[in-house]
Amino acid sequence: MPATNVDSRSIEIDNIDKWAKDNNLTLNRSKTVEILITDGKKKSCASQPPTLMGISRTSTIKILGVTISNKLSVSDHITNIISKCSQTLYALTILRAHGLSDTALQSVYRSVVVARLLYACNAWWGFTTSADRQRLAGFVRRAVRRGFCLSDLPSLEDQVSDMDDKLFCCVLRDKHHILRQLLPPERTDCGYSLRPRRHELSLTHKTRLEEQNFIFRLIYKDTY
Repeated sequence: MPATNVDSRSIEIDNIDKWAKDNNLTLNRSKTVEILITDGKKKSCASQPPTLMGISRTSTIKILGVTISNKLSVSDHITNIISKCSQTLYALTILRAHGLSDTALQSVYRSVVVARLLYACNAWWGFTTSADRQRLAGFVRRAVRRGFCLSDLPSLEDQVSDMDDKLFCCVLRDKHHILRQLLPPERTDCGYSLRPRRHELSLTHKTRLEEQNFIFRLIYKDTY
């Protein structure tokens, strides 16, 4: 919730607790955490509100397998997936020692490692830093040197861009898509002969954080 609603946090938790009870569920407060999202580039920091009763406060949180920090950084997520993928490279080394062919190893790499690297990338890629992307590229280079990844495989950035385009096209085509409600309204005829784009959405003012959001990244992609 936005900072303007900070005083209503207890009421919101009570509403969730009531909804759970009405639906024969139980809100486990010991497994519920609170995270305060702040802009890490702002010098002035607002005072933090008191913690809620029975709910701990954390600086990082994992949502559907993606770890984000209270500064909207995904560096911890990059660390986690590189660590898990490194374990898979070790397993591939063992399989090679037992006679599995390079072709089969490369197939396993694409189906396991690449899938893990790109999981939910539409949501978190825009929040990566250049250092995060260099770490990912370094891991891929290591896999290429060890023969698990083909050298002509598209880079992660190219694969993410392709996945972004496919998802955005689905959102534009399907009026019932869950992300459709996040799109800005269509632009009105301004009378100018503008460069053709793949969408007719208005280019609204965006903040620095919105520039990292999937929807805004794709809306403005054609204008760069």
